[in-house]
Amino acid sequence: MDSSLRERQKERRRARIYSVALDLFKRGGFQATTATDIARASNVSRGTFFNYYPYKEAVLLDYGSEVMERLRDKAEARLQAGVPPLTVLYEIWDELAEENGRERDLFPPLAYEVLNPNPERARTAYQALPLSKVIELILRPLHQAGQIRTDLSLQRISNLIADTYLMVALRWSAYGSDRSLQEETRLALDLLLEGALRREGVSRPSERLA
Repeated sequence: MDSSLRERQKERRRARIYSVALDLFKRGGFQATTATDIARASNVSRGTFFNYYPYKEAVLLDYGSEVMERLRDKAEARLQAGVPPLTVLYEIWDELAEENGRERDLFPPLAYEVLNPNPERARTAYQALPLSKVIELILRPLHQAGQIRTDLSLQRISNLIADTYLMVALRWSAYGSDRSLQEETRLALDLLLEGALRREGVSRPSERLA
């Protein structure tokens, strides 16, 4: 068997394991689904599962990577179409909140991987979920136009915004709220962009987009 055929077979097997695992997570819950359950439903051995995914949460990292790639592609297309960066930021913010709200059971274990005490796993999760990079892409035109504060780097500002989304969404997923996740994350983004101090006559960015 040539190497290219072997690689295609490995890719198909990984895709099958991934698809089966996500389906089991959504139907039975992430915590209740074991690696053995996934292996059995994928028609592979438990050892084969771990050859592709060293731990169960790694499946979620593939899921998160797909979401981030989709959001990045949309952000790039919208910016190229001339849509104002702040509008794009709110669109991406809302779409991510809608995704995480719809798959509420998947978000906490995914978020906890970014906070994992094992530095290698935390680094792997951070690289797989580059929300800060998507935000940096969106804000770069504003930064280049001198419309963003310069005492902090664009990278640090983007990291702070991404970290805020992570914590707000994690709290919402774990404890719930009277508001939807989109409403909670919009409030947080408004606060980040406008600040906490009250200023008369200043509308929030989301109000200006309405």
